[in-house]
Amino acid sequence: MQSHPVVSQEQWIAARKALLAKEKEFTYLRDRVNAERLALPWVKVEKNYVFDTPKGERNLSDLFDARSQLVVYHFMLGPGWGEGCPGCSFLSDHFDGALPHLEHHDVTLTAVSRAPLAEIEAYKKRMGWGFPWISAYGNDFNYDYHVSFTQEELATGKVSYNFTETPVSDRSAGTELPGLSSFYKDASGEVFHTYSSYARGGEELIGTLMILDRAPKGRNETTTMDFVRRHDEYEKALKRHDCCA
Repeated sequence: MQSHPVVSQEQWIAARKALLAKEKEFTYLRDRVNAERLALPWVKVEKNYVFDTPKGERNLSDLFDARSQLVVYHFMLGPGWGEGCPGCSFLSDHFDGALPHLEHHDVTLTAVSRAPLAEIEAYKKRMGWGFPWISAYGNDFNYDYHVSFTQEELATGKVSYNFTETPVSDRSAGTELPGLSSFYKDASGEVFHTYSSYARGGEELIGTLMILDRAPKGRNETTTMDFVRRHDEYEKALKRHDCCA
């Protein structure tokens, strides 16, 4: 922890006001970025993706569940992994409380992984989660949205991730990486891809990090989210799945 000078209340107020000006600037910048995000052009989804869900096979249009907006979290759980990525699990711990608010604001949220549904359901039960989570094991969805990669792609030494050619390194997650994609369905039933983000792009979804940023020691990390464990592992040593953490 860095050393901090101890000052008078008056000096602290002066320093805090200087920081407040920058916080306000950041808030206004975020508002402008949000407006530009909403103004992005859309791409019509032409491919018929069929997912395996607890309610049977459903296509992308079905996932909206009578709403016009769909947000998909690309959760890193590959076939045969046995347990999900710790970083994705950390983020997903924040979903259940948001669901009632999203659903009453015309937004459906679901996680999608390439693992078979039975493996998803087993890990979901272990974590005690209730949010929708479905399998893209039998389709190209995660490949097309650049969060899953074939062995052939990995063998080239680089993959297309976060809108750039990304080198494959020892810290990469192998065939899976995290991301978030948003879709809109119009009155005629046409579906459009409106937004995707990757890597640290989903960080603002993690309320715990926003609280830590305001705590005296902040995130208190050496590398990004190196302190994160699955919520049932905090009494154990961190078992890292060479993933997004």
